[in-house]
Amino acid sequence: MTIKDLKPAAVFAIFDEITQVPRPSKKEGKIREYLLDFAAKHGLAVKTDAVGNVVMSVPATPGHEDAPTIIMQAHMDMVCESNDKNFDFDNSPIKTIVDGEWLRADGTTLGADNGIGMAAAMAALTDKDLVHGPLEALFTVDEETGLTGANNLGEGMISGTMLLNLDSEDDAEIFVGCAGGVDTTCTFRYERMMAPTDFFYFKVDISKGLGGHSGGDIHLGRANANRLLARFLYTLLSRKHELALAEIDGGNLRNAIPRAAHAVVGVHAGSKEQVRVAFNEFVAEVKNEFNGIEPTLELELSSVERPEFCIDSETTTRLVEALYAAPHGVISMSRDLEGLVETSTNLASVKMQPDSTILVTTSQRSSVESRKWDIARRVEALFRLAGAEVTHGDGYPGWAPNMNSPIMHLAADAYEELYGIRPAIKAIHAGLECGLFLEKYPYLDMVSFGPTLQGVHSPSERMHIPAVERFWGQLTRIIEKVAELKK
Repeated sequence: MTIKDLKPAAVFAIFDEITQVPRPSKKEGKIREYLLDFAAKHGLAVKTDAVGNVVMSVPATPGHEDAPTIIMQAHMDMVCESNDKNFDFDNSPIKTIVDGEWLRADGTTLGADNGIGMAAAMAALTDKDLVHGPLEALFTVDEETGLTGANNLGEGMISGTMLLNLDSEDDAEIFVGCAGGVDTTCTFRYERMMAPTDFFYFKVDISKGLGGHSGGDIHLGRANANRLLARFLYTLLSRKHELALAEIDGGNLRNAIPRAAHAVVGVHAGSKEQVRVAFNEFVAEVKNEFNGIEPTLELELSSVERPEFCIDSETTTRLVEALYAAPHGVISMSRDLEGLVETSTNLASVKMQPDSTILVTTSQRSSVESRKWDIARRVEALFRLAGAEVTHGDGYPGWAPNMNSPIMHLAADAYEELYGIRPAIKAIHAGLECGLFLEKYPYLDMVSFGPTLQGVHSPSERMHIPAVERFWGQLTRIIEKVAELKK
C-alpha cells in the first residue's frame, strides 16, 4: 500500500503533492507557487501579501450566503530534520511510507506538521458536494522559525469571523488556548589559539536521540544532546583537566529538542586514559538515567588528528559552565488545566560562527506572560554572568482559552455526532499562530484541531491514518453546521 491508496482520497492526494514540493522555513517560494497554481487550476480566488502569505476563497453554496465566513488556517513551512546529513531539503521531495496504520517518511520529517492541515483546507475548498457558507483558507509562511507570516499578515487578507486552525496533533481533542514564547540568543566571543601540540584530541559524539517538539514533547523527559555534551565536558573541567576546545556543535532549530551534538576537544596527552575512564562512567550514567526513554541514543568517543586551532581556555570554561548550568525542560505545570505544562525552556542549539563567535539559542514558552519573561530573563542572567552577549526576540503572545466560544461547542458537537465521543477541550503548550491573529482581529472565534501526529520535528514523525479520516469528517461537519447559521 502507498499514500495513493489511502482514504480520504482527496486529502491524501493533495498531501502527496505537497510532500513533493520543498518547503523549508523561510524558503517557501516553491510551495507558494504550487498553491497559486492549485488556485488557478480549480478556479479559486487567491491573493498574497508582502511576506508571502496566501489566501484562497470560494463563495457560499447557493442559499447559504448569509452564513458566517469560516477561515481555515495552516502554515506552509515544515521542520527539516533528517537522519541523513546530506539530505537536500531545498530540492528533494519527501518519500512517504505506509507503515500499518501510520504514514511516515523515509528517514526525514514527514511534514504532516502542517502539510495535512493545508491538504484538508484545499480539499474542502474544492469539494463540490460540501454545503458551506463563504470559505477562506489562509496559508502562512515561516511558522516554525519566526511566525513571520502571522506576525505580518497583510491588511484585508481575511474577512471571516470564525477561524479553524488545523495545526494540532491529537485526535479527539480540541484546543482553545496555547502558550506564548520568546527566543533568547547568547553570543560568546573567543580568541583563536594554536592547538597545543602535546595534547590528545578526541571527538565526543552524541547522536540518535528522539528529540521532538520543544513544546508538545518537553514534558516527556527526553535527552537534550547539548546538555549531555556540556555535562561530560564539565566533568572533565571539574576533574582539573585543561581543555582545548576546537569544535562544538549541537541542535538545529529553536523549537526542536536537540537530538545530536558533538565536540572536538584536547587534553594533556598524559590524561588520555583518565578521559576514557570518565567517558565510560558517563555513558553508564546516561544509559541508566534514560533507560526506557531513549532506546536509540548513542554516545561515542573517538580519537582525532590534532586540529590547527582551538578557542581560548577562558572562553572554553565560561561556555561549558554556562551550557551545563543552563535550564532545560519543564519549569512549572499549570494550576488551571491538569497535565498542561505552563512554563518551559529549551536549550536548542550551539553553533560556532565564522567570525570567532559561538551562538547559543534557547527558547522559552509559557501560558502566563509574566512567567514567560521570567524564565527568559533567568536564562539571560545566567549567560551574562558567563560573559555572553544576550538578546531576546520579539516573541509571540499566548492564546487565552474562551470556554464560551461558539465555534468550540460546534466543533465538539460535530465530532460527537460523527464518532460518539465528546472530544476533550484543552490548551496546548506548543505555540500556535492564533494568539497573533487575535491581536489583529480581536473578534475572531477560534479553535485548533487535527489528526494524531507523533514525533513531530524529528525524523520519527508519523501520522495516524484513521485519525486523518476523522479529522476530515470533523472539518466538513463543522463547515456544514456553520452553513446553517446566520451572521
